[in-house]
Amino acid sequence: MTEEKTTRELVYETNRDVKWMCKTLQRMEKTHEDFETRLRDLEGWRHTKIGEEQRMQRISAGAGGLVGGVVAVVVRVIGGW
Repeated sequence: MTEEKTTRELVYETNRDVKWMCKTLQRMEKTHEDFETRLRDLEGWRHTKIGEEQRMQRISAGAGGLVGGVVAVVVRVIGGW
Protein backbone atom coordinates (compact mmCIF):
# COMPACT_ATOMS: atom_id res chain seq x y z
CA MET A 1 0.00 0.00 0.00
CA THR A 2 1.13 3.52 -0.68
CA GLU A 3 1.46 5.75 2.26
CA GLU A 4 0.02 9.16 1.45
CA LYS A 5 1.50 12.21 3.09
CA THR A 6 -0.62 14.57 5.06
CA THR A 7 -0.94 18.20 4.10
CA ARG A 8 1.24 19.15 7.05
CA GLU A 9 4.01 16.80 5.90
CA LEU A 10 3.81 18.14 2.35
CA VAL A 11 4.04 21.73 3.59
CA TYR A 12 7.00 20.84 5.82
CA GLU A 13 8.78 19.06 2.96
CA THR A 14 8.09 21.91 0.52
CA ASN A 15 9.36 24.46 3.05
CA ARG A 16 12.56 22.45 3.53
CA ASP A 17 13.06 22.19 -0.24
CA VAL A 18 12.52 25.92 -0.76
CA LYS A 19 15.10 26.72 1.95
CA TRP A 20 17.56 24.36 0.29
CA MET A 21 16.98 25.99 -3.11
CA CYS A 22 17.45 29.49 -1.66
CA LYS A 23 20.75 28.51 -0.02
CA THR A 24 21.93 26.86 -3.22
CA LEU A 25 21.07 29.97 -5.25
CA GLN A 26 22.94 32.16 -2.77
CA ARG A 27 26.04 29.97 -3.12
CA MET A 28 25.73 30.13 -6.90
CA GLU A 29 25.44 33.93 -6.82
CA LYS A 30 28.50 34.17 -4.57
CA THR A 31 30.47 31.93 -6.93
CA HIS A 32 29.33 34.05 -9.87
CA GLU A 33 30.42 37.25 -8.11
CA ASP A 34 33.84 35.74 -7.35
CA PHE A 35 34.19 34.64 -10.97
CA GLU A 36 33.22 38.11 -12.24
CA THR A 37 35.77 39.74 -9.92
CA ARG A 38 38.55 37.44 -11.12
CA LEU A 39 37.54 37.99 -14.74
CA ARG A 40 37.61 41.80 -14.33
CA ASP A 41 41.04 41.58 -12.67
CA LEU A 42 42.34 39.45 -15.53
CA GLU A 43 40.93 41.83 -18.14
CA GLY A 44 42.53 44.79 -16.36
CA TRP A 45 45.88 43.01 -16.26
CA ARG A 46 45.59 42.16 -19.96
CA HIS A 47 44.81 45.78 -20.90
CA THR A 48 47.77 46.97 -18.84
CA LYS A 49 50.04 44.41 -20.49
CA ILE A 50 48.84 45.39 -23.97
CA GLY A 51 49.39 49.07 -23.13
CA GLU A 52 52.95 48.36 -22.00
CA GLU A 53 53.69 46.38 -25.17
CA GLN A 54 52.29 49.15 -27.37
CA ARG A 55 54.35 51.74 -25.52
CA MET A 56 57.51 49.68 -26.04
CA GLN A 57 56.70 49.31 -29.75
CA ARG A 58 56.28 53.08 -30.06
CA ILE A 59 59.57 53.69 -28.26
CA SER A 60 61.32 51.17 -30.52
CA ALA A 61 59.81 52.75 -33.63
CA GLY A 62 60.89 56.20 -32.46
CA ALA A 63 64.40 55.01 -31.69
CA GLY A 64 64.58 53.26 -35.07
CA GLY A 65 63.51 56.44 -36.83
CA LEU A 66 66.09 58.47 -34.93
CA VAL A 67 68.89 56.04 -35.73
CA GLY A 68 67.82 55.95 -39.38
CA GLY A 69 67.95 59.73 -39.51
CA VAL A 70 71.42 59.84 -37.97
CA VAL A 71 72.68 57.20 -40.42
CA ALA A 72 71.24 59.17 -43.33
CA VAL A 73 73.06 62.33 -42.18
CA VAL A 74 76.34 60.44 -41.68
CA VAL A 75 76.09 58.80 -45.11
CA ARG A 76 75.32 62.15 -46.69
CA VAL A 77 78.29 63.79 -44.93
CA ILE A 78 80.67 60.95 -45.80
CA GLY A 79 79.35 60.71 -49.34
CA GLY A 80 79.89 64.46 -49.79
CA TRP A 81 83.63 64.25 -49.11
